[in-house]
Amino acid sequence: MKPNKWMIIGVAAVLVLGGAAWFLLTVGEFQKPRIDLDQDVSLVGRQKVLGITFRDSGSGLKKAVVTLSQGTRTQVIAAEDFPQRGVREKILSLPLDPWHWKLQEGSATLTITATDHSLWANTAVVTKPVKVDITPPQILLTGAMNHINPGGTCLVTYRLSKPVIMSGVMVDRRFFPAFTADAGGKPLEVVYFALPVGAATARPRIQVVARDAAGNEGAVTLPALILEKKFRSDEMSLGDAFFQQKMPEFQAAIPELRGKTPVETFVYVNSKLREENAKTIFSICQRSVPKQLWEGPFLRMKDAAPMAQFGDHRYYRYNGQSLGESTHMGVDLASTAQAPIEAANSGLVVFAGPLGIYGNAVILDHGQGLFSLYAHLTGIQVKNGQEVKKGGVLGTSGLTGLAGGDHLHFSILVAGEFVNPTEWWDPHWIKDNVTAKLAATP
Repeated sequence: MKPNKWMIIGVAAVLVLGGAAWFLLTVGEFQKPRIDLDQDVSLVGRQKVLGITFRDSGSGLKKAVVTLSQGTRTQVIAAEDFPQRGVREKILSLPLDPWHWKLQEGSATLTITATDHSLWANTAVVTKPVKVDITPPQILLTGAMNHINPGGTCLVTYRLSKPVIMSGVMVDRRFFPAFTADAGGKPLEVVYFALPVGAATARPRIQVVARDAAGNEGAVTLPALILEKKFRSDEMSLGDAFFQQKMPEFQAAIPELRGKTPVETFVYVNSKLREENAKTIFSICQRSVPKQLWEGPFLRMKDAAPMAQFGDHRYYRYNGQSLGESTHMGVDLASTAQAPIEAANSGLVVFAGPLGIYGNAVILDHGQGLFSLYAHLTGIQVKNGQEVKKGGVLGTSGLTGLAGGDHLHFSILVAGEFVNPTEWWDPHWIKDNVTAKLAATP
């Protein structure tokens, strides 16, 4: 059958349109590449690192260039060519260090360009006016020597020479954030931090650090004398009565423990569950009210005998078999069964409910990173978000969780790190290590 002219015209039109579409989607495209920044770059300092994402969905990226200009000087920070078509995305992480590029403090211009492989060499340009700031924040400590117990708490106060986006204390790699308070109409940085139980031998590095919006960092070594303190060590023999009393509680609550022997259950509870609970507590204690909610010495449970001390290291054995170990991160106090448990100081309830090895537990936020924990309760009489006063009843003592008898497990935490509660019960320690430091602030 001989094709008619309309069929020929139709085929030709399809070919023309198809070719035009191909041309416009590839070498003849008009769409410019896309440039995205991962942050604001109005300030550029010594530690400023900028993430830039270049994208082109058509012919692909051909060239990407980043420059910093100041006056008549233009410095190329990065330049990358893509000779092969089809590179749809490129991510660059660039240190914008004006000190390295010999720029001066003041105004500058950041220019970012991206060109594609199209016939027209479509080019996208992003221009940002920036301020070069290469002066790190100065940290002005307001105190002298700090005397700190292993496993204890230390308060540090200082002023800063400029606004910052981060400051606090680093104990080796552990960061404790600062909270800004008002002292005589001037901002004062307040940080509570914790020393590990083994600090007397490990001698951790303690620094006060700060970073401004431009990325400049300042740091000073904290003058500190780490005191000597010994902690007890004990071997605990576990019997069948303990296993029969406590392990069914965990087997009922944790599906993967059903069918396990009491010994297998204890090993799981003392290792994996203990670790999970520690992570939960740490997470809860990462957000704190920025002002001090507590006042005066913390209350100790009334008429209670100490059953275990902070820092006690326990080795567990059953019929001569080692079942692991743990460090006791609180003080156990026993009175009468189901005794009323009072808030050690004023604060805000940030947790109230079951908490693994701690059983029914309550955690209070006392402000500026300071928390208290009450564990093994029979009943809880407060709820999340509730404000409580010093001496207010939180619940009653009990033996929920990994407790062999009715008692209160009481802990103090600083930004999620357990510290020795006995310091916070001692009015002389609080006067010397907290009140006097705050009062002496110039």
